[in-house]
Amino acid sequence: MRIVFVLLLILHGLVHLFGFLKAFGLSGFNAIQQPISRPMGLLWLLAFVLFGLTALRYLKPSELWWIFGFLAVVLSQFLIISFWADAKFGTLFNVVVLAVALAGYGSFAFREKVHRETREMLSQAHSLQKAPVSKEMVSEMPPVVQKWLLNSGAIGKEPAGTVYLQQDLQMQMKPGQNDWIHARAEQYFTAQPPSFNWSVRLKMNPILALAGRDKFENGKGEMSIKLFSLFSMVDAKNNAKTNEATLQRYLAEIVWFPSNALQNYITWEPIDGTSAKATMRYKGTQGSGVFHFDENGNFVKFTAMRYKDAQDTRPTEWTVTAIKTERHQGIKIPVELKADWKLGGTTWTWLKVKIRKVEYSLPQNTKN
Repeated sequence: MRIVFVLLLILHGLVHLFGFLKAFGLSGFNAIQQPISRPMGLLWLLAFVLFGLTALRYLKPSELWWIFGFLAVVLSQFLIISFWADAKFGTLFNVVVLAVALAGYGSFAFREKVHRETREMLSQAHSLQKAPVSKEMVSEMPPVVQKWLLNSGAIGKEPAGTVYLQQDLQMQMKPGQNDWIHARAEQYFTAQPPSFNWSVRLKMNPILALAGRDKFENGKGEMSIKLFSLFSMVDAKNNAKTNEATLQRYLAEIVWFPSNALQNYITWEPIDGTSAKATMRYKGTQGSGVFHFDENGNFVKFTAMRYKDAQDTRPTEWTVTAIKTERHQGIKIPVELKADWKLGGTTWTWLKVKIRKVEYSLPQNTKN
């Protein structure tokens, strides 16, 4: 689709070049029967240049290519209206270019919004203790949680105040879907105060593109999905179900920075030798889930009763299962996971995650 769009830009630009050549008597361009003055001919040349720059910037790619696209369409449409009888069909090309440029603008605006939110979130992060986590600090936690923290490598290292992840995803949008949608996501966490910002871009097909962003901050959650990064399809916020669901997501994902298990907004209750219940309370929002481990203290899965969306009347069983673990910066974490919803008597695996990159203790001016 990218090549087709570039070819359209080149073809449409060449038509404008012929308008310039006709104005200066360099071509017998017959598509436009009306005479073209030399000043107007220079505008036809400028439109050709703008379409060419749009094509080059789009291929590079540049985040601001859409600016050239908008300028090219505005000038081109002015010329088409001026020579409407002969050039009106060029409007169809301009509509296509305008639609793609709008999608480009939407993607840029969406990324900038996430960048601003991330910078603000990181600027609010408090520095944690510099002293390494010790066995004494975890001595009152359930034995299985202590074993997990020791096995993960968190004990003996400074706690992580901020975390950055790059993730490769496979997603299904509805139960029964056969094909997996591939996507790439970025996520930032802070420990104090507890917050995360997760953004994803995915292509449903060669034409349909979606952008999503989940956020937890100040005890509140937001879930957003936009078509072409412009048109809201999901915009869940300012309700207790979304707040609880995003808090539970934050709680489950401390497996990527185990030292966060020590934060005072999380309390632990032993269940048996391989599981413990964690409850997180922050600024009026509360949620819980059960962490399951093997006999060596490796994280196995997290289960919780969680709202799938804000329209649910009751929570659904949600499970995050580790498939593969590795050490990153000395911390053993799950790097491949899957997430399931229990729907009736069936299990719907809707998400598979592979961690590509992990960074701890980010500078506050980090920009994703």
